[in-house]
Amino acid sequence: RRLPLVSWTLKPSPNSRASWCIVVSSPTASQHTRATTMGEVAAELLYNMAPLALSGAGAGAGAEVGSCAPLLAELRQLWGEIGKSREERERMVHELEAECTRVYRRKVDEATGERALLHQSLAASEAEIAALTAALGAENSTQFKVNKWTVSLNERVSSATALLEELRAMRAERSKQFSDIRSEIEKISAEIAGRSHGQDNSPRAGDAHDLTIRRLNDYRARLSTLQKEKSERLHKVLEHVTEVHSLCDVLGEDFIAIVNEVHPGLHEADPGKPTSISDTTLTRLSQVVAMLTSEKAKRAAMLREAVVPLVELWDLMDSPVEERRGFQKAAAVLRPAKEEVLSSGVLSMASIKRTEEEVERLTRLKAGRMKELVLKRRLELENICRSMHVEPDASTVPEKSIALIDSGLVNPSELMASIDDQIAKAKEEHQSRKDIMEKINKWLLACEEEKWLDDHNVDENRFSTGRTARLNLKRAEKARVIIMKIPAIVDNLMSRTLAWESERKKPFLYDGARLVAVLEEHKQARLRQEEERRRLR
Repeated sequence: RRLPLVSWTLKPSPNSRASWCIVVSSPTASQHTRATTMGEVAAELLYNMAPLALSGAGAGAGAEVGSCAPLLAELRQLWGEIGKSREERERMVHELEAECTRVYRRKVDEATGERALLHQSLAASEAEIAALTAALGAENSTQFKVNKWTVSLNERVSSATALLEELRAMRAERSKQFSDIRSEIEKISAEIAGRSHGQDNSPRAGDAHDLTIRRLNDYRARLSTLQKEKSERLHKVLEHVTEVHSLCDVLGEDFIAIVNEVHPGLHEADPGKPTSISDTTLTRLSQVVAMLTSEKAKRAAMLREAVVPLVELWDLMDSPVEERRGFQKAAAVLRPAKEEVLSSGVLSMASIKRTEEEVERLTRLKAGRMKELVLKRRLELENICRSMHVEPDASTVPEKSIALIDSGLVNPSELMASIDDQIAKAKEEHQSRKDIMEKINKWLLACEEEKWLDDHNVDENRFSTGRTARLNLKRAEKARVIIMKIPAIVDNLMSRTLAWESERKKPFLYDGARLVAVLEEHKQARLRQEEERRRLR
């Protein structure tokens, strides 16, 4: 504790042993006179008096005097031996008093300075604690308050220091979380912006002063949004790259060279470079896809122009399967439903050129085999007409066609086209006559059964007991049932034929005769037969 300042003076002593004494006065001891330890020391040194037993002297003062007693005794003895005068003794006593005062003052100043330092340290710690709690958003928390009810400054400083260390650790951890999230945000933002990570890492002024949970959650929400956007962009990039790879495969182009022009990290050949998801990359990929799609459509049209005559030449010349197999993938371009699943390299310039060369080869080969082809197509026309029981067009009979080709009066290709046109018309007419032809066959079969039954009825052995006779009897029963249907068959066939003639605006010919006339004649013949049977009966 700080000692109060005291003053002392020499006054006449009421004690009979000394004529003078030192009286100590203090602000709290007005009109109260007592001899202090210092006074006793001065009196003993000046007047060679024994120390007085003063009432009210503290135990600490007595201990100090006790510890200095041998020195005081030795000093008194030395002064006596030397023969110091009163003035010299007073001067030395004043020097001793001043030196003691300086020692006390130095101790008091040191204690005052230490207290000031503790107060300064406590104030700095409290200010830093306030700043940290404000930055961490915990300014209203009682957990991070310094206990001001402790008496000792050292205890308060120790408490503040421990709390400060805890807050610093929390700030370091929170700062690391902010740094990690901010670094990830900057990384994704750099990828979206198309710049290298680390080009824009300038610190933000408010980062160190706002480390609250609310701001951390804002950073996390922003990071989540960026991660979602990155995922969507990666999905778009993957779709574009996959489409580019598919188009390059069909077109026979170098996929790696094309994507390298957009960004080197878009293919797996160089996995060390990151995949670009910037707007520039997406735009370039879209442009590349559009360019390759347009090129694919153009080449598909080129290949289709080459494949159409190729297929016609195959059909015309009856090319073997082995010869066609090498161009089956190219021929798939004629099927629109399968255009999106064309084989690898089918639209490459080499494939198109090879197809065009094959068309040229077959065209040259066709010129040398034109006579054979014309005769073959004419035979096909005759077969179709024979199945319809009509006569083919006489303008393209084999002898006439060969003579025209040899004379050079007609182009073989035009003659072939004329025959193909006749074949197409014959097939179309064959399809329209199909229903009537089936009824004609049914009518002819019934007529044959009727003729057989007439021959059977005049057979004398028709009632024999043999197996053949029994089978003939069964057939005769079936024939009678069929014969009974002949009039209905003929009427139905005639009505169908007349409808066909009305629709086609031409007569229905069968083996060179009009079918309606043949049916009318058949009906008249049946009537005559019936009349003859009645007459015979």
